[in-house]
Amino acid sequence: MSGLVLHPIGHLRTPWTRIADCPRNGRQPDPAPVCEAHVDAAFVEGLQSLEGFSHLVLLYWLGQGKPAALSFTPPFDTTPRGVFATRAPWRPNPIGLSVVAFEGFAAPAVLRVRFLDCVDGTPMLVIMPYLPTTDAEPRATMGWLDPHATRNRNTDP
Repeated sequence: MSGLVLHPIGHLRTPWTRIADCPRNGRQPDPAPVCEAHVDAAFVEGLQSLEGFSHLVLLYWLGQGKPAALSFTPPFDTTPRGVFATRAPWRPNPIGLSVVAFEGFAAPAVLRVRFLDCVDGTPMLVIMPYLPTTDAEPRATMGWLDPHATRNRNTDP
């Protein structure tokens, strides 16, 4: 896999300049600030037909953090956990994922979004429409994270 190469399609603009300032996940700030996904000119054609989607999936590169750790004790827990049982950014491939609310275009190559949790300037890898009929799993369980979970204020009790 040494030949694997990723090319960012743009970058993300957020209010956070340091990792320590980022919310633990994009659902925490209330209200969530408007952020922007800036798409490089070479990829603008790929934004056709995005209007009408309320939410998008963004993947981005979290390479600004500390080196990968296969196990650690989360700051809100007392038990060591494997990195693959967490949403921690320090993983072997530091790819972040957010389901964001899409609030339209600020310019032809700039998407207005809410619910990001990364530092300003983070390289963006992928934009996809969020499809509730495909992407949502209403009966999914959250294992050890359940008592610590950030609840979605729009749907959770």
